Amino acid sequence: MEAPDEALMLAYRRGDAGAFETLYRRHRGALYRFMLRAIKQRSSAEELFQEVWIRVIEARSRYAPQARFTTWLYTIAHNLLVDHWRKKGLALVSLDTQDVSVESANPARQAEGRESLARFLQALEALPAAQREAFLLHEEGGLTAAEIAAATGSNEEAAKSRLRYAMAKLKAALDD
Repeated sequence: MEAPDEALMLAYRRGDAGAFETLYRRHRGALYRFMLRAIKQRSSAEELFQEVWIRVIEARSRYAPQARFTTWLYTIAHNLLVDHWRKKGLALVSLDTQDVSVESANPARQAEGRESLARFLQALEALPAAQREAFLLHEEGGLTAAEIAAATGSNEEAAKSRLRYAMAKLKAALDD
């Protein structure tokens, strides 16, 4: 059994580079997808993704496990996204449909899957920014409502409400 994230970050703080490599390997996929889905341009998403890890490295000496590591990591990501959106005047989250494949040997099922995916992506993009972010933090980051609240600087009831509305709107879009 591998060490929990918080223990790995503390080990990294003490100089264990291998602990950082484990954290990076463990969280890079979900964090990258979160950034990519939050930013329309792949190059910007990649830059912000790298910036999150640079901030983790820079903050290692100050790290204290007051919450789950993922909450801390996605708080950094959230703050970078807010800064990015402010600079660019953006408030949109988009998914890159080229990164999603529909696997099936049946061409009719593939077409149906692509159609469902397109409806989902359209519904996701139509969500208000706060609901999109709550949904992506929950789905990509695995954060709970309390952790979403901590990461976004809101309260838990607001995070629950945003998540609930996002789920309802996405389900309604897929049920149509």
